[in-house]
Amino acid sequence: VNADDVIEQSKDHPHRKHYTDSSRKTYHQSWSRDEDAAEVPKYTLPTNGIPSRSAYQLIHDEMTLDGNPTLNLASFVHTWMPPEAEKLIMENINKNAVDLDEYPATQVIHSRCISMIADLWKAPKDSKVIGTATAGSSEAIMLGGLAMKKRWQELRKDAGKDCSHPNIVFGANAQVALEKFARYWDVETRLVPVKAESDFIMDPKEAIKYVDENTIGVMIILGSTYTGHFENVQEMSDLLDNLQAKTGLDVPIHVDGASGGFFAPFAYPDYKWSFDIPRVHSINTSGHKFGLVYAGLGWILWRDESFLHKDLIFELHYLGSTEYSFTLNFSKPAAPILCQMFNFLNLGFEGYKRIAIKDLRNARLLSRALDSTYFTVLSNIHKPANRSASKPTKGIDEDDPNFYQIGLPVVTFRQVFTLILLSDEFKATYPHVKQEWIPMMLKAKGWIIPNYNAPLGEENVELLRVVVRETLSEDLVERLIVDILETTESLAGRSSKPAEIPLGVVSATPKGLHQPDKEHGRPNAENFNSSQDGIGQVAFSRQC
Repeated sequence: VNADDVIEQSKDHPHRKHYTDSSRKTYHQSWSRDEDAAEVPKYTLPTNGIPSRSAYQLIHDEMTLDGNPTLNLASFVHTWMPPEAEKLIMENINKNAVDLDEYPATQVIHSRCISMIADLWKAPKDSKVIGTATAGSSEAIMLGGLAMKKRWQELRKDAGKDCSHPNIVFGANAQVALEKFARYWDVETRLVPVKAESDFIMDPKEAIKYVDENTIGVMIILGSTYTGHFENVQEMSDLLDNLQAKTGLDVPIHVDGASGGFFAPFAYPDYKWSFDIPRVHSINTSGHKFGLVYAGLGWILWRDESFLHKDLIFELHYLGSTEYSFTLNFSKPAAPILCQMFNFLNLGFEGYKRIAIKDLRNARLLSRALDSTYFTVLSNIHKPANRSASKPTKGIDEDDPNFYQIGLPVVTFRQVFTLILLSDEFKATYPHVKQEWIPMMLKAKGWIIPNYNAPLGEENVELLRVVVRETLSEDLVERLIVDILETTESLAGRSSKPAEIPLGVVSATPKGLHQPDKEHGRPNAENFNSSQDGIGQVAFSRQC
């Protein structure tokens, strides 16, 4: 059925031969929005425009069909900023950051952001760090990869060797932007399969097997989009050091810190992953993820200007002064850069740290609840770093991220209820019930949660994932737990009363979750109570 044809035929006046716009006008109306929009084509430019109020309302109404950004738990992209930041955006929305001569103050703030990020990433004091804002991490990854390719080509040419077959090594869990780089810039992809026992991320001991004289670099993921795990930059660097000692091959590392670049420094300040590892030549991150800025901002830094090949730098004169550009995209809005500086000033190190700790706390609450019911949780941020410890020893802050295994505040899980709950009769009647039905049913409640297959090597494993961002409060996490459990039980053919979670319940272990349901040996939504780390702690807000 062609919906457009049905709509057209269902209108009151399908034939308008003797019908004019003036005949549609009625008296005593405050607004003629529908009349204004009636003749507007959907896929071609209208001959005549409509009033600005009608154009606004038409688009505004259509946008109500979008999902709620706060409940979009599939995305790492930040969705809230304080009113003062939004005011700053509107005041500067018409500025192009690339016009350095016209907007010098913007460039000063841009340079200060680069300096602050370099310090955050522990750049050596004697190095000449260079970097730039980008449209996002995808553009930043392209630049980081191009710099490594140009460096490799130059070294090969100087040695009189062939430079026509470059390759790059990264894990199968890498975000698609890394594969885009390889395909767009004619670099062979050496994709390292992942394994469940290595947490669905690249194992450096496997990755080193893919490195040879044509490898331009290894890309390490600081925060896998699949499970939130950090790949081990230090171990990869040590293996490449050993390889260089044996063969003379000097292979650099680029860290894709799209999510982890603005999270690890605050949650795990002692964790070694950045420019304090000499083999790390460049790092990218997304300001619009855990940098807490609206969508449209990435960053890339090189530990020294010598690692940014001169062929990537262009000198420009036509904007009124001599300017230098080394980005793929030329024009870019100034507002996101200013918002990054706003966050740096507004939050400071301690503010970012409090938000990171709060995100991890809420992620642990969700992880424990799911892991104790119908699911297996594959992310590890709720598990003690000391695997023999079940809870913090006396004197240790339970809220300290260092007590737990490191990673992003991401909860990745999969169902186990199929084998436990579904009766033979139910399975015979509904053999097509699948895990993907859980997010489909949750979407009816407003939640957006992805269901996808694990990367190459474990591609038959289906995963569900929740990204815990600043906007996902403890109250919302509790509501999410109830909705997931009720949805799961309804799929399993069980009748369950609407679950309620008493707020403010504090316990080291989720109350009731370890009291098995008599019929099935698993707990259910009815006996779930909230758990919370620490003593009476509440979700951090910027007003605190």
